[in-house]
Amino acid sequence: MRSTAVCTSIALLALFMVPLANAAPVEVVFKDPEKFSDASLDSPGYERGADPYVMKELRSYIQKLGERYLPADQQLQIEIRNIDLAGRFEPWRLNAYEVRFMREITWPSIDLHYVLKQNGQTVSQADARVMDQSYLQRPGRAGRSDRLYSEKAMLSDWFRRQFAGQHQSGLN
Repeated sequence: MRSTAVCTSIALLALFMVPLANAAPVEVVFKDPEKFSDASLDSPGYERGADPYVMKELRSYIQKLGERYLPADQQLQIEIRNIDLAGRFEPWRLNAYEVRFMREITWPSIDLHYVLKQNGQTVSQADARVMDQSYLQRPGRAGRSDRLYSEKAMLSDWFRRQFAGQHQSGLN
């Protein structure tokens, strides 16, 4: 009977410890996405109230960047306040309702606020506008099928400059 209680206690302890060990080092929230320049809940192709592909992809990608660049004792909270995707829709073009036309003046930008913590203590925090005005000249851009290639490359560059430490593993 006593061994059953000990095993149950160990199992419960392990169950409560798993979420702490697997906690994501980066928390991403979207503030007022219905007001975003692009990728809002009212963007073309999305139903009101849906969680758009763009937000899911960017959240996932930023979390992967955190796994790559942040040491285990750091946590990052990012509040995305605006998304302006690369390119623009040109509705006057025939049969081009879902096509973004890339121009030199339609670079991607993301406005955000971040808080970096280490061992629960705030290390730094700031507002930032992440943008890439030369996104069309980025090497490797041609032939990419990822529709958020420009935004992900821009975020990767910014994240590496802002948070790169000693902890770096592969990012797919």
